[in-house]
Amino acid sequence: MSQELRPAEVCPPGQILLEELEARGLTQKDLATIIDRPIQTVNEIVKGVKQITPETALQLAEALETSPDLWLNLENNYRLYLARQQKDSDKGDQTISRRSLLYQLLPIQEMFRRFWIKPTNSTDELEQEVCKFLGITSLDDYPKQIGVNFRYTSSRKPEAKAQIAWVKRVQQLAKQQTVAKYDREALKTAIPELLNYSVEAEAVSRVIPFVADLGVRFVIVPHLPKTYIDGAAFYVDDQLDQPALALTLRYDRIDAFWFNLMHELAHIVSGHQGIILDNMEDGDINEQEREANQKARDWLIDPNAFEGFVQSAAPTFPKAKIERFADSQGRHPGIILGRVQREYKGYQYLRKLLVPIKTYLEDWIDVPTPNSLT
Repeated sequence: MSQELRPAEVCPPGQILLEELEARGLTQKDLATIIDRPIQTVNEIVKGVKQITPETALQLAEALETSPDLWLNLENNYRLYLARQQKDSDKGDQTISRRSLLYQLLPIQEMFRRFWIKPTNSTDELEQEVCKFLGITSLDDYPKQIGVNFRYTSSRKPEAKAQIAWVKRVQQLAKQQTVAKYDREALKTAIPELLNYSVEAEAVSRVIPFVADLGVRFVIVPHLPKTYIDGAAFYVDDQLDQPALALTLRYDRIDAFWFNLMHELAHIVSGHQGIILDNMEDGDINEQEREANQKARDWLIDPNAFEGFVQSAAPTFPKAKIERFADSQGRHPGIILGRVQREYKGYQYLRKLLVPIKTYLEDWIDVPTPNSLT
């Protein structure tokens, strides 16, 4: 790699201007009169106090029969030289490069906006905030991989740094929760009871306390831009007796809530210990994801009953038949419709049945304030 060559010293443009004037037998006052500028302006340029602007460069070029580029290049080279001298005198301060690194590691501005870290203009303080947020002592310990089961849109490429920030926030909140002792078989057995809350939209408010009594931490953190995450399942500090799940509520619909919830619980019940985010390719669905998808579908709707429903309702799937089948399954009609939309009718069909549920979960949604920063 070639080494950048720098001049030991750069001549100020004012000195060159003074030499040009002397060569032509002109004084600074003469030049000021010629270009119709105050004598003070010419004098400040000669002393290096005032910079040569593009307008002044054009005037000097015309008065002294040179090119305007000559004066602009002299000015730019001199100012760059002064800036480098100043940087070298700062004893190796790498403020810009350090700040750039921090902004590349995490979505800093979005984290400021959400009060995940304290807003600051100090690079030192920002680095401390980032390390505190990540739970590391220095940036040398920055995690390269995070083992979590992710569900996100396969048609878009997610931004890794935004995903990592979301995961770390989820992990922080999960650690703060106090839940009952976890028993995987007890959780599996309790799934039908949990699904009793899927009949009415407002009943989703009882889901989080229910799973907490089964030893599962449940966190809701709204998604960050470019994450495309719907939910995640993981174990706090990799302890298999401390499972946790998280949702973003990116789609505020009853069908999305219940399917994503059951999908993450399926990961936990199946004992999946996560996938490596960096290895998740766009559109790739591995065996664990297929297993979790199937469990979620079968828990939500009896597969044999759904097959019979499709045979009787297809291809039109009237609203009345959807509602009757939902009632027979003990589910909200929106949950049945969500399955019908995905597999048969498209996402515009009977959308009014897909009622929002976020308003019933407001007490559990992560919305930090400035006062929450310590």
